[in-house]
Amino acid sequence: MAPAGPGEPVLRARALAKTYGSGASAVYALRSVDLEIARGEFVVLLGASGSGKSTLLNILGGLDTPTSGEVWFEDHALHGAGDEALTAYRREHVGFVFQFYNLIPSLTVAENVALVTDIAADPMPVDEALALVALMPRRNHFPSQLSGGEQQRVAIARAIAKRPQLLLCDEPTGALDYATGKLVLEVIARINQELGTTAVVITHNAAIAGMADRVVRVADGRIASVEVPARRLTPAELSW
Repeated sequence: MAPAGPGEPVLRARALAKTYGSGASAVYALRSVDLEIARGEFVVLLGASGSGKSTLLNILGGLDTPTSGEVWFEDHALHGAGDEALTAYRREHVGFVFQFYNLIPSLTVAENVALVTDIAADPMPVDEALALVALMPRRNHFPSQLSGGEQQRVAIARAIAKRPQLLLCDEPTGALDYATGKLVLEVIARINQELGTTAVVITHNAAIAGMADRVVRVADGRIASVEVPARRLTPAELSW
């Protein structure tokens, strides 16, 4: 078991398994994973490509379902939930940030963020979300007029504008250079610390683990180890 850090668990997984295919061609993406993540915690899921970390994140975020085992958000069972329930969970509680930004090119920065506020119950004003990621001067620009790092910050603003309890990030710096990647990590750390948003970041970059409350290493579909850094580093202190 990988227990949560200090505080009440917001996510719990028990004996979580995910298998694709069957028989001799079966691929075991997750094998009996136990994990708890506390409210407000910053967790890094660290592992090589194919280790199962993205599958785990997708199940925690309600984008996928386990083959067996249990996964809970607070007191809501996600395992066995239907499409409608999972859609409501994602809409109401989860913000996603992926390696690629998935912005709509014909919409401005502000309009891309506003798309999410239209479906949220208690959205953050668009300009407040843009201010948190330091993009107010670019609010009327189109994605093609932005750098990669700026586009990723728009994606983060879009994710947080609905005030999610969970911010799930899959290789958020994977398409960015070193300096730009650190700026994006600073934004994610700020959201976690200032808003108290629970953050889970997937990466294959071991250096990023230094900014986490806990580091969960994933290998061969299993949790290989759980580490608590002696001190949580700022993104500016990271180097790779």
